[in-house]
Amino acid sequence: MSATYSEQAPAKINLFLHVTGKRDDGYHLLESLVCFTSVGDVLTGELREDGVITLNITGPMGKALTHEDTNDNLVMQAARMLQNETGTDLGADLTLDKRLPVASGIGGGSADAAAAIRLLCDMWKLDLDHQALSRIALSLGADVPVCLHGQTCLMSGIGDELTDLADLPPIPMLLINPGKAVSTPEIFKAREDEAFSQSGLWDTRQQFNSGAALADALSECGNDLTLSATSILPEICDVLNALAREEGCLLARMSGSGATCFGIYDTSEQAEQAANAIAQSYPDWWISATETLCQQARTLSNIGASFPD
Repeated sequence: MSATYSEQAPAKINLFLHVTGKRDDGYHLLESLVCFTSVGDVLTGELREDGVITLNITGPMGKALTHEDTNDNLVMQAARMLQNETGTDLGADLTLDKRLPVASGIGGGSADAAAAIRLLCDMWKLDLDHQALSRIALSLGADVPVCLHGQTCLMSGIGDELTDLADLPPIPMLLINPGKAVSTPEIFKAREDEAFSQSGLWDTRQQFNSGAALADALSECGNDLTLSATSILPEICDVLNALAREEGCLLARMSGSGATCFGIYDTSEQAEQAANAIAQSYPDWWISATETLCQQARTLSNIGASFPD
């Protein structure tokens, strides 16, 4: 019986996101403080020796991908790129336990692709250097490099420049998605007349020991995509207002290009109470009380620990 390999694909949170410019090729330049949470998808796999790669998608959010060709999934694309890069004749039977909403601004597909790279490099015993892995990751999408990196960092450029920062403690958070996807290209198009933000505003020497300290520092920053995103999907405003109304919320903000928003709290009890209260009023929303992943949790991830149900 072959061994089962497992990798976490944690949700990526853009604590702030500034659009700092635009290249001649149309790619926008960004600056974003990124962290990861203890909620996410889980990818498992078993080795095949015939070169065939299969992907089975399960989980509560798997239904959203039912009508899509699995060959178009970023997990499959990542696997094929690794095969082409290394010439390996090995394959894999992969299963993606999809727990994060699709196209939701928290890196679900990108996190899945990064998990596939980590899992298959382990399963197939691949020896790829950092440069090759970074190139493969960036070719799969702008968020894949930071998800592959998997640590609190300042992401800049087109997603290819990562600066490690001091690790965050387990800070309680509440993630909410209204159940509707938004198009990232449409959002960038909608903000074309807006000014760019100044780069280098974040002090990379900062360290935080509480949700309150982090929220206070983040108040000086924002998400430059929020206005255009809410103009396309007004429900994002409903989510932000619902978060801000609940007791204990220190900061409510949209992550990435939306539609998922997050609230920061000082205690897990506050986050869970807010989750329960909001779920009463909005039973169709995806709501998850979680916390930021610290270094110890990431170490457990690297030895195959999976997320709790």
